[in-house]
Amino acid sequence: MNMLILGGTGGIGSALIKHVLKQPNVTKVYATFHTQPPSLTDPRLQWFKVDITQEAAIAHLAEHIPSLTFLINTIGILHTKEAQPEKSLKSFESEFFKHNINTNALPSILLAKYFSCHLRQDQQTYFISFSAKIGSITDNHLGGWISYRASKAALNMALKTISIEWRHQLPQCTVIAFHPGTTETSLSQPFQKNVPRQKLFTPDYVAQCLTDLIQRLKPQDTGTFFSYTGRPIPW
Repeated sequence: MNMLILGGTGGIGSALIKHVLKQPNVTKVYATFHTQPPSLTDPRLQWFKVDITQEAAIAHLAEHIPSLTFLINTIGILHTKEAQPEKSLKSFESEFFKHNINTNALPSILLAKYFSCHLRQDQQTYFISFSAKIGSITDNHLGGWISYRASKAALNMALKTISIEWRHQLPQCTVIAFHPGTTETSLSQPFQKNVPRQKLFTPDYVAQCLTDLIQRLKPQDTGTFFSYTGRPIPW
């Protein structure tokens, strides 16, 4: 069983790598990092430095990785050093919006484009991208954070569209969006003070939740938006 984990040096990505390396049926784990060199090593782990917002970089990565059972994209942004999520339209900036789209939505489309052949197998395979409940249009009751919400909604639509196309091309591949909840990582750090302690999850907990969900997934679950609880979220 071969796996590709995008964002392997992030909080959840690194926890997920450690988690899967404990499983004896995992043959190889390929993982990516952007700028920070990884400290995690293992004979079954191979690192690639990749900017997954660049199509040429993803195409090059695909040329150096064999067939896969799992492709899991954990990468996303909520804020930068220069910009925070918008509290109102008055703070909207087009460049920040584009940065959200380029990081939160575009990479999964490019990954699907270049890795579809890697996931075409007789056994069940998985294409999983980390989304967020805040990207659910049905669940939007508060407004705000328009760039982040829109980018995650775009990701969700892309994944749903990919799952429909792949039902015929890759009938054994399950495509899902995964909401990890509020996790104790750098992404949520500026906003953790407003989160109840019991709702602020460790990366290890999220990795276990995703593993438990995967064990229950079937090909007919493709095109679903799942929470860390294992329950579907409305689009």
